[in-house]
Amino acid sequence: MKKVLTILSAFALAFAVAACEEEVEEREGIAMITDYGDIDDESFNQGTWEGIVEYAEENDIPHEYYRPSEVSDAEYINSIDMAVNDGFEIIVTPGFLFERAIHESQYNHPDVKFIILDGEPRDEDGETDIADNTNAIYYDEHESGFLAGYGAVKEGLHDLGYMGGMAVPAVVRFGVGFIAGAYYAADELDVEIDFADNRYTYLDSFDPSDEFEAQAAGWYEDGIDVIFAAAGGAGTSVMSAAGDHDAWIIGVDVDQSAESETVLTSAKKALAESVQFVLDQHYEDDEFPGGEINYLSATEDGVALPTDEEAWRFEEFTMEEYNDVFDQLADGTIDVPSTYSELEGFLSDLGIEEIDIEEETVEP
Repeated sequence: MKKVLTILSAFALAFAVAACEEEVEEREGIAMITDYGDIDDESFNQGTWEGIVEYAEENDIPHEYYRPSEVSDAEYINSIDMAVNDGFEIIVTPGFLFERAIHESQYNHPDVKFIILDGEPRDEDGETDIADNTNAIYYDEHESGFLAGYGAVKEGLHDLGYMGGMAVPAVVRFGVGFIAGAYYAADELDVEIDFADNRYTYLDSFDPSDEFEAQAAGWYEDGIDVIFAAAGGAGTSVMSAAGDHDAWIIGVDVDQSAESETVLTSAKKALAESVQFVLDQHYEDDEFPGGEINYLSATEDGVALPTDEEAWRFEEFTMEEYNDVFDQLADGTIDVPSTYSELEGFLSDLGIEEIDIEEETVEP
């Protein structure tokens, strides 16, 4: 009897392996792994997921998302493995924090396609290593941050604040661009603006909290006109404080004007459009652009402010002025800084020697 059971167990194991191989051959659908937040963060995850949903529903493609239980390479890899085991053929990972997980997964699952936003696969030494089944997309956040800062000052808002979620590269670029745009507009208008009293900070989290709301409330009570919150879900806490103080907030990643009347504008990235473009190359052209790293700027309409009538809440800053400065970014007339050191040179050219901001970056 024991021998019979052993034979049956071996047969069952062989059948299971064959079934797995058959499942891999019939791989289909799109999966997204969220990074720090969830798909309702009204920001990076949500913008990416909505683009996937729109494309998948229009083309009758299965789609699902997975939320890791913690922020770690091991848990990211575990969530990716779950999506792979569930038979998905394309996995989208929004966020710089996925770089090492994608580096490992692209080789563990060569029959799966990967799209990583705001990052590229890196090994443990931080070296880029992108396989033929991976496409990486970056956005010039410093340019959309510039547009937001420029518009705010043109609107007559001179006391500015910046709250970043974590000092990951994309969030740093948003803040650097915001400062550059604000001072560029101030120079044009010959007015003084203020980032004093340490009104430039990182929250070390993308989750909403009462603490962040209280911090933002304190800034507004001290006279801050507008806070640019590049903070994912934590931006909702700043939004609540803005509502209580009849003040302005600048949203991030997607058009957040529908979330609150306090949203002056949003520093957008073409999250949905860029993911849909890669998906279309795979599904329509049968040519997944693997091994490529793409950089989307104003030139490619990869960043912008929302210009829909419902979202345009500027009264002094005109659409004509916006289009003019946007065109200057797109054609390279204005070269927006993306790092702290570049910002120093940019401001020096404007005659500004020093400003008080917190210099910090989470390295790959």
